[in-house]
Amino acid sequence: MASGIQNIGKVPELNRRILLTLLLLAVYRVGVFVPTPGIDAQALSSFFAQAKGTLLDFVVMFTGGALERFSVFALGIMPYISASIIIQLLTVVVPHLEKLSKEGESGRKQIVQYTRYSTVVLSLIQGLGISIGLESMKGPAGESVVPMPGWDFRIVTIITLTAGTAFIMWLGEQITERGIGNGISLIIFAGIVAQFPSAIGNTFSLVKTGEMNFLFVILLVVLMVSVVAFIIFVELGQRRIQIQYPKRMVGRKVYGGQSTHLPLKVNSAGVIPPIFASSLIIFPATAINFIDIPWLKGIADSLNPTGILYNAMYAGLIIFFTYFYTAIQFNPNDVADNLKKHGGFVPGIRPGPNTAEYIDRILTRLTLWGAIYLAAVCVLPSFMIGWWNVPFYFGGTSLLIVVGVALDTAQQIESHVLARSYEGLLTSGRLKGRRD
Repeated sequence: MASGIQNIGKVPELNRRILLTLLLLAVYRVGVFVPTPGIDAQALSSFFAQAKGTLLDFVVMFTGGALERFSVFALGIMPYISASIIIQLLTVVVPHLEKLSKEGESGRKQIVQYTRYSTVVLSLIQGLGISIGLESMKGPAGESVVPMPGWDFRIVTIITLTAGTAFIMWLGEQITERGIGNGISLIIFAGIVAQFPSAIGNTFSLVKTGEMNFLFVILLVVLMVSVVAFIIFVELGQRRIQIQYPKRMVGRKVYGGQSTHLPLKVNSAGVIPPIFASSLIIFPATAINFIDIPWLKGIADSLNPTGILYNAMYAGLIIFFTYFYTAIQFNPNDVADNLKKHGGFVPGIRPGPNTAEYIDRILTRLTLWGAIYLAAVCVLPSFMIGWWNVPFYFGGTSLLIVVGVALDTAQQIESHVLARSYEGLLTSGRLKGRRD
């Protein structure tokens, strides 16, 4: 991978893609600082200062600080992710969507269109709930967060937040199509990384005030490096299934007979399960925190990031989405059919249904370990945050997303470099036996 990345400068198209990606991410970060009209920024800042250590910290992390400033991107990309979850779940039970999912590129485009519409609807609902909740919020001195409440403020807020989410969605799609890497994941990545400097600054402030021991900070750094190394080790881990192709006689020559392998990743779902699980918890929790209803506040308080209930729900959703997303991405029956069509087989296993069952059995076991790994990395550091007052950005979820997205993007860059290298060999090289 390192050798491929070193050759980035030799591929003009890849340079353009990387530059476009960085430019669009910069546009996103600028939008984080554009405020929504009608908000008293000082009163809102005081509210978030009082909400430290709650689920709102988690929401602020995923929005890259946009919610804390209540910018035009305050809803972040979460409505789009929630809409994607809903559409993918409906694909399993709604015949029309299931049919579209099997129609190739045209069906995929139609499903993407449904996801966009659903994103707008969810943004409108969430924007309405937040705008109503903001009107009842007060600062520490009794000042109102919304100086001029009413439907004028609500309509402006709904339109602004919905437009912001739609624009982020567009940015993500442009990065995926014309840039490098997965656009939505990179936007979340950029938001998390942008908060790291302030988290480091807060940590040093805790050391200066004596709330955190310097030796503990060193231990924290060692632990973070160990977690990152463990994430890289598991993310690159594979279970290789040997595939054999039979020899074929053509005239007097024997062709084929080569042996290859089918790589199955330990974590084939990547960082999608934690993102999906976080979205399902964050989506209602964001609105609840802005609504002044006692029993709803009780629900929000029980979903404390360091609490047992929250972490149990979070781990359960991660395990569910790991299996769900793996099932969507990898179909053992299709793999077995393709092997059979091309004459490939697993040694000792009959082609067809037996091969599909064998691959499915291995994949199920790998997915179990992958799900446990994801849940452990995302949940266990939460207790460390609660017990030792570690900044939330050093939690397992943020590290997992940052490392996972970085690895995925680096692999895509390497693929572009290798593809360019092969094209160069085909265009500049001379095939053996070719005449001028």
